Amino acid sequence: MRRDSGSDRSRSPAGVLDGADAPPDRDVYRGWYVVAGGFVGAFVVFGLSYAFGVFLGPMQRDLGVSRSAVSFVFSLQTVVIYLAAAILGVLADRFGVRRLLAFGVAALALGGLWTSQTTSYVALLLAYGVVTAAGLGAIYVVSYATVPRWFQRRRGLATGIATAGLGIGMVAMSPAANALVGVLEWRLAFLALVLAATVAVAAVTPLFADDPAASGVEPGAEFPEGVPDREPPDWATYRTELLAVATSRSFLFVFAGWVLVYGTLYAVLVHVVPYAGDVGLGEGTGALALAAIGATTAAARIGIGGLADRLGRVRTFVGCSAIMAASTLCLPLLDSAVGLYAFAVVFGIAYGGNGALLSPLTVDLFGARNPNAIFGLVSLSFAVSGLVAPWAAGLVYDLAGTYTPAFLGAGVAGLLGTALLALAGADA
Repeated sequence: MRRDSGSDRSRSPAGVLDGADAPPDRDVYRGWYVVAGGFVGAFVVFGLSYAFGVFLGPMQRDLGVSRSAVSFVFSLQTVVIYLAAAILGVLADRFGVRRLLAFGVAALALGGLWTSQTTSYVALLLAYGVVTAAGLGAIYVVSYATVPRWFQRRRGLATGIATAGLGIGMVAMSPAANALVGVLEWRLAFLALVLAATVAVAAVTPLFADDPAASGVEPGAEFPEGVPDREPPDWATYRTELLAVATSRSFLFVFAGWVLVYGTLYAVLVHVVPYAGDVGLGEGTGALALAAIGATTAAARIGIGGLADRLGRVRTFVGCSAIMAASTLCLPLLDSAVGLYAFAVVFGIAYGGNGALLSPLTVDLFGARNPNAIFGLVSLSFAVSGLVAPWAAGLVYDLAGTYTPAFLGAGVAGLLGTALLALAGADA
């Protein structure tokens, strides 16, 4: 079956795209336009998702439910994002990335509008936790898994730049959400963010294309051994290839490792704002700490992503995972704004280096065939950690009246996950 990269195209005799799909400057490699689109996609997905901590308190007060119940809304959203990514990644490999982005934009707009009209907890679960999340899942898998298909020699750098959108999104959206909630009712503040996000993704959709081979683009020195042929096999072979990867020991180690390491991330991002309020620093300080994580993770993704191309991407990923876990263990000791901001910088740098290498790691360990599907499958690990960690941290708080055991448990789990990732790298 021929893949559709999202539009009808004509080609010049040299095989370079003509018309609207051609970049305006032929001296710029087409893959960098995909990187720009991925940057905006990551900005939208994670800027919007991780701003949830700002809405947690207002939602809780408005709906009259417990903190663990509101935390579960984020958990459900996370599960749906990555479950959708696993399913839609298969469709992206078969039918083209732009069609998936069109679906993502439509679902995000619908879910955001519905969320802004909710008056019950069940409606919030469906509108935000399911519909909005499905749209974010489609945007996520395209933004993350498409970039590595355009690069080999500079894969770490390219994905680092693209995924830096996550950090910039956190820098921009969390403070923006906090400011909007201060002057508007939370529903209107959320709707404003979603409308801006949908416009941004729709605007960059033309920048995406499946890969150099399908697009007729000459990649130059990016692929020293030539561009891999990624024409998808028949369905029977496709399923066999995916099953072989999904049942390998390295895949299982990576999956379990990501579950445990990213438990630290979800516990921190959802609960650092209310934690700051509980220790007397104010939720505004927590929102600034969240923005600091975003700023440092954005810078680290570019710097560490490029450095990892020389030092080893798997080794770098393992080191950053260990720092994420260790810094989470220290968080309960911090009760000053300076200490909280210092934690945010350290955690953000480690998360940045880790996050820059997510999709390159899967290609390095499991190959470049069917990259959207494989990345979507391993991203189900985020669904597990996203489901358990925020809810568990909220439950611990409800029972103990403090976040200390929650952050300590997340840190220990992160160290265990780091060990599993090291084993996966040793098997590669």
